[in-house]
Amino acid sequence: MVSFADPPETLVNVTPTIWLITIAVTIAFFVYEFFAHVRKPHEPSIGESARWSAFYIGLALLFGVGIGVVSGWTFGGEYFAGYLTEKALSIDNLFVFLIVMSGFAVPKAYQQKVLMIGIIIALILRGIFIAVGATLIDNFSWIFYIFGALLLVLAYRQAFSDHESDPANGRFVKFARRVLPITDDYHGDKISVKLDGKRFFTPMLLVILAIGVIDLVFAVDSIPAIYGLTEQAYIVFTANAFALMGLRQLFFLIGGLLERLVYLAQGLAVILAFIGVKLVLHAMHVNELPFINGGEPMLWAPEIPIWFSLAFIGLTIAVATVLSLRKTRGDKIGPPDDDATPPAGGSAVSSGSTER
Repeated sequence: MVSFADPPETLVNVTPTIWLITIAVTIAFFVYEFFAHVRKPHEPSIGESARWSAFYIGLALLFGVGIGVVSGWTFGGEYFAGYLTEKALSIDNLFVFLIVMSGFAVPKAYQQKVLMIGIIIALILRGIFIAVGATLIDNFSWIFYIFGALLLVLAYRQAFSDHESDPANGRFVKFARRVLPITDDYHGDKISVKLDGKRFFTPMLLVILAIGVIDLVFAVDSIPAIYGLTEQAYIVFTANAFALMGLRQLFFLIGGLLERLVYLAQGLAVILAFIGVKLVLHAMHVNELPFINGGEPMLWAPEIPIWFSLAFIGLTIAVATVLSLRKTRGDKIGPPDDDATPPAGGSAVSSGSTER
């Protein structure tokens, strides 16, 4: 019988060896992705994207079932709740990637490489945040108050976020344009080229810089959110890794649909606010701060069970998706114009220069 009773302190048998194997397999998947699909520039077909998306989602679901069978369904529920939350946040991340690539007019043939780099940066940043978060949680129970308050602030910002802003003209990118010699045009998928004996960067570098900054912002959202659902660093890492796997294919599969998810930001705001409240309640339940309740735990504060969190997150995502599709029914969503001029700026170089 499936049980959602209070979990033991840690997952069963998560040894350093299992950690190393998990990280190695994750790296292997991304290396395979790069050399098998991304190294040769092309726009993937709908069929290719659908098959690989189904494969990665199926793999993530099987892994969650494995956690439930081996370590108990409380941990299985934590994994699935975390995976759903991270997947939804990753799709929101994709929407901003779409705006970046439209703003910089990245040719479709090179979008795969940009996405892959963005996803790898996201995984590295989230890995760092996961390690820091685990250390803080292990040593300071009051950090749950901080995480909870942070998520409530982020929920408010998410509800009123402006995804129509142009990352191509953000402060960081403008600064890079001023201090770096940058060409007007793309030169394949190269980050730098030698023109007339001088080394110049291409707009591809600006795209990667913009996506790196965006990844950092989203890491601040995602890691406190999933730590509100589980304190197990292994679940946090694997849920994030699986949420990022297949994201490249999902971008090309639902690229047009992304613009129809008009209520995704509001749905994510509800989820972040819910997890923020959950974190604050948990912080009260394990309170040790001397100036709050005399340093004593507030045992009357309810602990929200994981089955409720999983159901709430799944329902919120479903409602946001259905309402979005109903509102935009019949709307014409056009693909970005690949022939637009990329706003490279900086030390421009005429396209008539000789590349070497």
